[in-house]
Amino acid sequence: MSYRPLVTNGRLAERNDATQLFQVVVKLKDGGECRLFYGPDGIKINRLQTTPCPVCRRDYYCSCMDKFIEEISSQVDLEELKAAQAAAK
Repeated sequence: MSYRPLVTNGRLAERNDATQLFQVVVKLKDGGECRLFYGPDGIKINRLQTTPCPVCRRDYYCSCMDKFIEEISSQVDLEELKAAQAAAK
């Protein structure tokens, strides 16, 4: 069975409008968490070490989530998160 990440929650962790760098922490349905880095060079992802990797089951750093950048980032609306953070201030 192939892994299908499902984003249940996302929050804008850091933003720098001057350099167009944004960090979004997403919570996945399987309990894992990832940090997405949006920048001028594209999107990068890191799995936070809260639970073992759902793909390889390692509890240390791996790059399995790199395969799912497009699928995870398509479930995150960065513009909506930026607007919500601005409205909360």
